[in-house]
Amino acid sequence: MHESCGIFGIYGPGIDIARIIFFALFALQHRGQESAGIAVANGNDIKVHTNMGLVSQAFTENDLALLKGYIGIGHNRYSTTGSSKLTNAQPVMAKSDGLTIALAHNGNIVNAKLLHDELEEHGCNFCGTTDSEVIANLILASPAKDLEKKIEYAMHRLQGVYSLTILTKDKLIGVRDPMGVRPLCLGSINGGWAIASETCALDHIGADLVREVEPGEIIIIDSEGVRSFKGKSGKKALCIFEYIYFARPDSMIEGKLLYQARLAMGEMLAREYPVDADLVMGVPDSAIAAGIGYSNASGIPYCEGLLKNRYVGRTFIEPDQRIRELGVQLKFNPLSRVISGKRLVVVDDSIVRGTTTPRVVSLLKKAGAAEVHLRICAPPIRYPCFFGVDMATQWELIAARKTVPEIKEFLNVDSLGYLSLDGLIRAVGLPRDIFCLACFTGEYPIPVQIGMDKLALEVSQKEEFSGSKV
Repeated sequence: MHESCGIFGIYGPGIDIARIIFFALFALQHRGQESAGIAVANGNDIKVHTNMGLVSQAFTENDLALLKGYIGIGHNRYSTTGSSKLTNAQPVMAKSDGLTIALAHNGNIVNAKLLHDELEEHGCNFCGTTDSEVIANLILASPAKDLEKKIEYAMHRLQGVYSLTILTKDKLIGVRDPMGVRPLCLGSINGGWAIASETCALDHIGADLVREVEPGEIIIIDSEGVRSFKGKSGKKALCIFEYIYFARPDSMIEGKLLYQARLAMGEMLAREYPVDADLVMGVPDSAIAAGIGYSNASGIPYCEGLLKNRYVGRTFIEPDQRIRELGVQLKFNPLSRVISGKRLVVVDDSIVRGTTTPRVVSLLKKAGAAEVHLRICAPPIRYPCFFGVDMATQWELIAARKTVPEIKEFLNVDSLGYLSLDGLIRAVGLPRDIFCLACFTGEYPIPVQIGMDKLALEVSQKEEFSGSKV
């Protein structure tokens, strides 16, 4: 399961903008690892540099030296609309009637295909196949005269999820969709201002958290300071998986430190699914805090049963067939002398397709674990996400096809316990009605097109090139 993107923006006269954005993107690397980009403005024009790969692969010292300005935005991408290629890297640029903007987007627009076709009919040309480029061109195509009203107009046309940073030649703008599904926060730094997907990015650059951007809010930062207004109101629907898995444990959302929420998930699992065991371990890295929480509540000692190679999957070199067949063993290595002969409680964040978990269980049993009792921080995922999470189609979700006892047998574990939805909400410590829980309940905060395809805009582009009109 992958989140869509990390976004960042900064307004800071006298600050080395490009370098600050570079290190902020490092802090947000977990949100997207396919491509990265930075756009800067100096009051006259905008310069953009994008590249494929991790932040460390996408930029050189020379690249940063050429990005001179006092305002900038940055982006880490994981593709949820459009394939992983350079033309889809962000920030995206759009121009119309003398106005140029750069835009970075975290989320997913469910009516992107409809808007894309409408904009094309009105003469808009697209360079890539992302919903982010649709957003940028929709803003510029608005009949309103000033940019703030153009953004407000676009918000009333967009259906779905979006946290945005937008750059003009002299302004930085932050936008969060009316449901606030994806996080966005405002910080201050050396007399300037920063906008980020997560508070951890502010910490890494020495910025102070001011507050979170409210759902439906538009924040404009320029030489006159910070202005804010509501672009569109709606019912709040924060993504619960930001708390379970996506956001870094040192980030805060809605005033809650993610690490503490994950500890509480583990504690709740221990109360809901106790078991006699010798050791507790969390699957690294996302379930470590929950594993410690289970250990604390149960009194069973915590151990590191698996070590994670954090660089697997972060190279352009494809493994040969023999290495590929090792599968999850490339990612995890069990500590056989620690777990051999022991009854293990293994805490993990979620089970999506059910492809990786059996391999982890097999690794632990081959390393000598006497028993494996699996505990999951999320309820069974039975419905796909259409709001910026590249999760799976419904037929790929194991909990949509199998009962919990059947999943237990399939995974070859001695027992299986999913955290209840009520237990999850109690662990997070926030009201249930502010969350999107659709992947568990099937109750989506807005109507969705079940048959949506992440490559729908590419199919449209191919058909257009072949001479057929979509």
